Amino acid sequence: MVVEILISVCLVISGVFGLVGSFGMIKLPDPMMRLHAPTKATTLGVGGALAASMLYFYFVVGQFSFHELMIVLFLFLTAPITGHFIAKTHLHLQHKASDLPPTGTERPWASYESDAERAEIEAAAAEETQQG
Repeated sequence: MVVEILISVCLVISGVFGLVGSFGMIKLPDPMMRLHAPTKATTLGVGGALAASMLYFYFVVGQFSFHELMIVLFLFLTAPITGHFIAKTHLHLQHKASDLPPTGTERPWASYESDAERAEIEAAAAEETQQG
């Protein structure tokens, strides 16, 4: 009885997170706001359904479901990375380096810095270290 309640709670929570994430994808106005819906709420929704499946197979069927565990780990590791890539793409498409506030150092924002600029700054820093 307790196992069925626990599995049911996981499924209900999963459904709520999935619904909120899907609603956020549709209703949020800005792409950067819309980014949070699939990377947070929907990930927790799918993760909750997979957790319920793992509990069912372990307690009811009597075998550990390694596949669901691997899917949950893969999902939780890849969703933030994908969200980061989408955010960086949006940033580069919508904003120029001059639009951003100063960094407080001589270095520019990392995503707008080229390899050549980075090499020049590091060479100048190495020269200062050798002279000083």
